[in-house]
Amino acid sequence: MHTMWKGSVSFGLVNIPIKMFAATEDKQIKFRYLHDQCHTPVKYQKVCPTCNREITQEEIVKGFEYETGKFVIIKDEDLEGLQPAFSKAIEIIDFVDLVEIDPIYFDKTYYLSPQDTGGKAYNLLRQAMLDTGKIGIAQITIRSKQSLAALRVYKNLLVLETIFYPDEVRAVDLVPGVPENVQVDEKELTMAKQLVENLTAPFEPDKYKDDYREALREMINKKIEGEEFEVAPEAPQRNIIDLMQALQASIEQTETKPKPVEKKTRGRKKKTTAS
Repeated sequence: MHTMWKGSVSFGLVNIPIKMFAATEDKQIKFRYLHDQCHTPVKYQKVCPTCNREITQEEIVKGFEYETGKFVIIKDEDLEGLQPAFSKAIEIIDFVDLVEIDPIYFDKTYYLSPQDTGGKAYNLLRQAMLDTGKIGIAQITIRSKQSLAALRVYKNLLVLETIFYPDEVRAVDLVPGVPENVQVDEKELTMAKQLVENLTAPFEPDKYKDDYREALREMINKKIEGEEFEVAPEAPQRNIIDLMQALQASIEQTETKPKPVEKKTRGRKKKTTAS
């Protein structure tokens, strides 16, 4: 696994040298754009429309458009003076409960491992967070971008989740058409709750698959092998006329599914906030 960042985790006067790795990867199948006549990949050139010529990377500068067509030029030395002193440190500011953070704030996930001299302190912080059920709220600078982050325990290692600042999360009152002050029919609500219970199961991530990506990969492989393939017909859309009818039909359908057997654990119950 490729190390993408080196620095340290600090809380109080404790400093833990760490290495950071990307915890997730984009499995989306990507396409190249080709010229349809010769199937040559298309190149994208940087062209100045005023000078009417292609320009090099050395001729490009950063600019901030404060009004339409008006820019201020930002130089590298302007940005260097703004870099925080702890740019190579994950500084824990507070410890909180994970349930206090809504998932809308989470962005990207990174695995953390100790560097050669940080094993003891790494294990100490990991165990302390496990025993208290707390996660750390920290700040980190990655590629000149300062982010808020949550430091928590996942299985046997520390994980860093970058999270959005509050002003980066759009206000919910900007969303149009959300029903408000609508009276809920008690009978419909009871049936909806029953449907939720019928569909409730332990979270098993391995059972969820990207059906489209797998079908796309199969189609590509067949094209490579020169085979013919068939496209599945589009499923007919069903018109739901009555909400109660739909709920009743859904309940009847889900009641036929076997309920999963929950695994019982012996001993002290593990804290879910630390996993």
